[in-house]
Amino acid sequence: MKKTLIILIMTLPALCGLGSCKKDDDHKDPIDQLPPATQTGAGTFAALVDGKPFIADNPWFNCFYQYVDGEYYFGIQGRNNSNKYTSQPSSIALGTIKLKIQEGKIFELFEISENNASGGVGFTFSINDSQSSSTNSEYTGELNITKLDFQNYIVSGTFWFDIQHPLTGKRIKIREGRFDTLFTQ
Repeated sequence: MKKTLIILIMTLPALCGLGSCKKDDDHKDPIDQLPPATQTGAGTFAALVDGKPFIADNPWFNCFYQYVDGEYYFGIQGRNNSNKYTSQPSSIALGTIKLKIQEGKIFELFEISENNASGGVGFTFSINDSQSSSTNSEYTGELNITKLDFQNYIVSGTFWFDIQHPLTGKRIKIREGRFDTLFTQ
């Protein structure tokens, strides 16, 4: 029995080296790969796209919340350049047209139109083929503004929504979305 145990202990590292044993990272939940949902202006934007991590690779987003001609407009977009020229989204965007956002409020994501919040996804299939898809009456979601700080210009939130892939027609599920960044006025 002692010899069998010694042989087993000696061969275990060799078996793991051949791929029989997996590292803890191989079993890591995709949500654990996303940055945490913070409210400090950390410069993060991420979500799961059909269960796979989408993490914006630039911490300075085109994020604004502006009051123009008596109306409010909000927009944020995160880009992941490693998804260019694939069937995966290269950008995710959220926005409002003539709709005031406020901390602690959940907005339903519908069509891109006045008095609505909406979500969208951009695809860059090739140098000459960029397409997008947005929320609508069939593909909806939610945007939750968790922090809106006018003194420090911080906006943070969480989101989820569905869109239709522009080429395949397949439903794409954006889940566990979060952003925490500075905005311009």
